Amino acid sequence: MRLLPATIALVLAVAASAAPAQQRLPDIGSSADTMLGPAQQREYGQMLLAQLRHYDYILDDPLIDSWLRHMGNRLAEASDQPEQPFTFFMIKDRSVNAFATLGGYIGTNAGLVLIADSEDEVAGVLAHEVAHVTQAHVLRGAERAQRDSIPILLAMLGAMAVASQTSSDSAGNAAVAAVAGAQGLLLQRRIDYTRSNESEADRVGMRTLARSGYDTTAMARMFEHMQALSRTNQGGERERMPDYLRTHPVTTVRISEARQLAEQHADQHKGNFSTVGLAGNNPLLPPLLRPGAPGAASGNQFGWARERLRALSAETPARAIAEYGRLSRSGELTEPQRYGLAVAQLLAGQGAEAARGFEALLASNPGDTWLLLGLARAESRQGLHAAADARYEDLVRRMPRNRAVVLGYAETLVERNNAESGRRAQDILRPLMAASGEDPVFHHIFARASDSAGDPIRAGEAWAEHAFLNGRAEQALLQLNTLRKRDDLDYYARARIDARIAAITPTVLELRRQGIRDPDLHRR
Repeated sequence: MRLLPATIALVLAVAASAAPAQQRLPDIGSSADTMLGPAQQREYGQMLLAQLRHYDYILDDPLIDSWLRHMGNRLAEASDQPEQPFTFFMIKDRSVNAFATLGGYIGTNAGLVLIADSEDEVAGVLAHEVAHVTQAHVLRGAERAQRDSIPILLAMLGAMAVASQTSSDSAGNAAVAAVAGAQGLLLQRRIDYTRSNESEADRVGMRTLARSGYDTTAMARMFEHMQALSRTNQGGERERMPDYLRTHPVTTVRISEARQLAEQHADQHKGNFSTVGLAGNNPLLPPLLRPGAPGAASGNQFGWARERLRALSAETPARAIAEYGRLSRSGELTEPQRYGLAVAQLLAGQGAEAARGFEALLASNPGDTWLLLGLARAESRQGLHAAADARYEDLVRRMPRNRAVVLGYAETLVERNNAESGRRAQDILRPLMAASGEDPVFHHIFARASDSAGDPIRAGEAWAEHAFLNGRAEQALLQLNTLRKRDDLDYYARARIDARIAAITPTVLELRRQGIRDPDLHRR
C-alpha cells in the first residue's frame, strides 16, 4: 500500500511545472533490498494507469481496446509465462513508442500503430515488451534503481515520461509532456535496458511471436520502419529519433539478428498458421481467423483500428478530416482510410456524411461490427433514433457481452437524457458489471444511465468508482461518504458502499500523511 501514494505523488510532481527543484521525494519505505511481490507490482501498475488517465494520456475507446487486448492476450498466452496477468492500453500520443512497466502493464502509443503496415508488425513490438515482463527485466531495473538509492517509482516514472512525450498532433498535455520528458531523459541512463536484456527480449519475443501465429519477419520490418523514420524526420537529433529507439536502440546488426531469428522460427513452425504467409491458408483455421477474411483480427480489423486511431489521436476532428484530404491527393483513399474519414466526420458532427461513408463500406464488408456500430451512431446523431435503435438492438441480441457493442449503444441511449433510455441503458450494461471493476468507461456510462433512470444510489457508486479509476481517490472517498448518509439505502447498497470506503480509505490516509491532497478539493 505504501507504493500507491508514492506513485500518485510522483505523477503529480512530474505534471507540476512550477519549482521542480523543490519537489519533495516521497517516502517509499525502507524495503530497498526486498523484491516487490506480484500484488505490489500490480498495485503500482493500476495506480500509474489511473494517473495517466487523470492527465488525459489514455485513449479509452472500446473498439480500439478490444483489438489491442485481443492481440496482446494472444501474445501473452503464447509467452513463456502464460499465467502472468497483462494489461494492454493505448496512449493517444502520436510519437512512436511502446513500453512495459511493473505488474504486466504494457502501453502502446498511437504513433507506433500509425507507422505499421500490418498487425504482425505491431505484434512484433508487443512481443518484445511482453518478454521484458516475463524475463523480469522491468523488475530488475526497478531493483537496480533502488540499490542505487534512486526512488524506484521515480525511476520507473522516468521511463513512462519518455513514452508519454508529445511532439506531434496529440490532444492537450503539451506542457505536462514537456516536463515529463525532461524528467525522463534525466533518469533514462539509470534505467535503460542493458544490451543483454534487449537481446534476450528479441529472442524470447520472437519465440512468442511464432507460437502465437504471427509473421516472425514482422519484428525486423517494424525496426526498419522506425529506423527509416529517424532518418527522414527533420530537426535535431531528438526530433529525428523515435522515442522507442532512444529506450530500445536499434542497429543494423540487431535488425539482421532479428531476421535470422525469424528464419529459424519459420523453419521450426512451418506447420503453424500465420497472419502473413506462414501456412496462412490452413484449412483447420476457423474462417474468421484466416487472413483476409471479413472481420478477421489481422485482416480488416487492423486497418480499421489504425485509421480509427488516426481520427481519435488528431488534435481536432477538423484536423483529421484535413489529414485525409492530404492523403487523398496522393491517390484514392483505401477502405480503411475511408473508414477513418467517416469516423472523423462523425466526431465533427457531420452525421449524414459519416453515414454515407459507413454504408458504402458495408456494401463490400457486410456484417462488419465496426461499420455497423459507426452507422448506428451516425443515424442517432441525425435524429434517426428508430433506425439506430433497431441496428443496436440487433447487435446486442447477437453479442450481449461485446463491450464495444454494449457501451456504444448505452452511450447513445444516455445522450437522450430521459428515464426510459436510462433504464434501457442500465439493462444492457448490467451483464458487463461483474467484469468491469477496472473499466472507467463502463462506470462513466453506467453513472449517466443511472442518473437518467432516476437511480441516484447506483449513479453515486458509479461516479465514485469512475473517480477512483481516474486517479482521484480522495474525491471518490468523499462521494462515497456523502452517499452513505442517505436514509434510503437498503442493506445491500450500504454493504457495497461500506466495502468500497474500507478499500479506498487507507490509500487516502497515506496520501494525506505525505501531504498530497486532491487540488480540485483544496483550492481555498
